[in-house]
Amino acid sequence: MRTSSTIRTGRTVKRTTRAAATLAVAALALSLTACGGDDDNGGGDNGDKSGGTKAPASSVTLPKLDGESLEVAAVWTGTEQENFKQVLAEFEKRTGAKVTFVPAQDPIINFLGSKIAGGAPPDVAMLPQPGAIKQAVDKGWAKPLGAEATKELGENYSQGWQDIGKVGGKQYGVYYKAANKSLIWYNAQVFENAGAAEPKTWDELLDTAQMVYDSGVAPFSVGGADGWTLTDWFENVYLSQAGPEKYDQLAKHEIKWTDPSVKEALTTLAEIWGKKDFVAGGASGALQTEFPASVTQTFTGGDQPKAGMVYEGDFVQVNIGETKAKVGTDAKVFPFPAVGDTAPVVSGGDAAVVFKDSKAAQALATWLASPDAAAIQAKLGGFLSPNKSVDASVYPNEVQKKIADALIAAGDDFRFDMSDQAPQAFGGTPGKGEWKTLQDFLKNPKDVAGAQAKLEADAAAAYGG
Repeated sequence: MRTSSTIRTGRTVKRTTRAAATLAVAALALSLTACGGDDDNGGGDNGDKSGGTKAPASSVTLPKLDGESLEVAAVWTGTEQENFKQVLAEFEKRTGAKVTFVPAQDPIINFLGSKIAGGAPPDVAMLPQPGAIKQAVDKGWAKPLGAEATKELGENYSQGWQDIGKVGGKQYGVYYKAANKSLIWYNAQVFENAGAAEPKTWDELLDTAQMVYDSGVAPFSVGGADGWTLTDWFENVYLSQAGPEKYDQLAKHEIKWTDPSVKEALTTLAEIWGKKDFVAGGASGALQTEFPASVTQTFTGGDQPKAGMVYEGDFVQVNIGETKAKVGTDAKVFPFPAVGDTAPVVSGGDAAVVFKDSKAAQALATWLASPDAAAIQAKLGGFLSPNKSVDASVYPNEVQKKIADALIAAGDDFRFDMSDQAPQAFGGTPGKGEWKTLQDFLKNPKDVAGAQAKLEADAAAAYGG
């Protein structure tokens, strides 16, 4: 799953105080401590698939669209794509329209550019970055949401989630899918064998990692082949250590990547990335490990998996579902520990954006802004909705319910993934910009100054100076 970012202009991010962030993290921490027992469902793929085809009680009015055809583009693959198709199938059932899912390549903005140049844009695209929304608007591709979709958003979303879908004060995006990206998942048997407990601070995390290592298991699995996972590591450390004000400034490139606060965060990251045998397979192994494998190798192999912990968002459950591990018993989770004064709260998300301004496309945007649509995919697992009207009881296990409750309880008190706020050339392109530089830093975490200089050079070029 691609997730995470913000753009320098055109969208408003709700600024939070340290106290607000503390409350949000406290809510999450309290929620997750209740998630260690047996669940009704293991999450991920193990949910009741039949639930996705049942029509929930209708809370949204949609037009009749018999004979209309729509294309929806997204980078989603595998289970994530199949679950989203069930949401589209219900839209077809309610409206009579025919919807085709178009698999897109990452970065999706480049894929869309090719489709538009060929005269065949999709009707709607799911964009994983506010930066991509801004680019689509600047290029004249994206169309503003109509009155019905905007009304649905106003009824079901906090102001912060509405604002990150705006450009120039106009609503363009429906944040259909969210991610809580401040979580560390762990193999419960490994922790038990090591005598380890869930850490609450960075120093405690390092102690826990040493205990896991001493028990004969590499502490961390890192999906370094996907550069976005590394940006997420950095953002959690930076937000907690430097604070929300600095985070906002760096996200907008109002301060440079050569700032001392960046040096401090990279140096902190190196305490894990640069510690011999703390990362499964070492740096070279991590750089050949894609995100899905980083999860599955943590929860396979009995009590001797390749790693004891894996950092990433709530969507990790989809990949845990591909193993025999059960979420809440075999696979447990704790909030990303506090590096500075408070623990971080980083969110990501995917927004539906209209590219063909038609009755059918606007109706689909309205549908995706409704709790009816979100509830279908929420029940299938591996999905988190920022829609506050979704009943948390639809989520398939207690872990997911608590994560969803915490996200909604946070309201506007979150920080959106920094790399997704950046121009895509810097924060969202494989083999370039922040992704590539952090991969290089994972390989050589002693070169803090070199990483900073490269990050700043690429950021300056992408942001225009």
